[in-house]
Amino acid sequence: MVSAAVVLVVLAALSGCGEDTGTAVRDVPVSGVPDTARVAPGTADAEPGTTDTAQGRAGAETRAPARIPGLGPRTRAWIPANARQVVVVTGRGKDANRSRVVLYEHTGSGWEGGPAWPAHNALRGWTDDHRAGDLRSPIGVFTLTDAGGLLPDPGTRLPYDQSQGFAVGGTGFEGEPLEGSFDYVIAIDYNRVPGTSPLDRTRPLGADRGGGIWLHVDHEGPTQGCVSLSERHMEELLRALDPDRHPVIVMGDADSLRE
Repeated sequence: MVSAAVVLVVLAALSGCGEDTGTAVRDVPVSGVPDTARVAPGTADAEPGTTDTAQGRAGAETRAPARIPGLGPRTRAWIPANARQVVVVTGRGKDANRSRVVLYEHTGSGWEGGPAWPAHNALRGWTDDHRAGDLRSPIGVFTLTDAGGLLPDPGTRLPYDQSQGFAVGGTGFEGEPLEGSFDYVIAIDYNRVPGTSPLDRTRPLGADRGGGIWLHVDHEGPTQGCVSLSERHMEELLRALDPDRHPVIVMGDADSLRE
């Protein structure tokens, strides 16, 4: 059992999504973001000549789409050209705290999507100008470089920090227990230094821009800024992500992502 003192230390260390509720925060707008926060522009389109639909003419072999469905030109422009794994988090609405997560992988001729997993995001929905404490998840495109958790490494190829620093207690916005929320986490590279533990508190953009936005285990309620998945789906995602494929996360409400 984690002592009250340890819980307080963890909550103090995790600003944003971890603030008050034990969840964590790292946010970023799509445009107008300093270089320390966003990825370099590129393209997520497949090679020229591939079809933009998953199904060709009648009787033809099914092909992966040349573009990731649901993403507009502005969003696609911020996906690096070398990204071959893209985690797409699509919110139900600008002010909604429910979303879905799909991992897309480039097959060489197009983008193949996995199953859609239900998820939670921040209590008040989404923003393209996240600030610490606004209870909204950031809209944007961010690299995924580091992972960790209270539990042992489930077999990820990402650098993994197992630490008691991920222990957390207390309750969430709907009175749900937060214990176990950080059994597995993947740091989202907003206002953090890539290549460090998710627990690292360095904030290149300053504390007012938030920090500690993670993918983590769902606690059956909205977060302060993170995206949360069931423990089983977090394990699957951790095992799937490959640093050699330069994974990124694209996150926001559906209307914003279509821009």
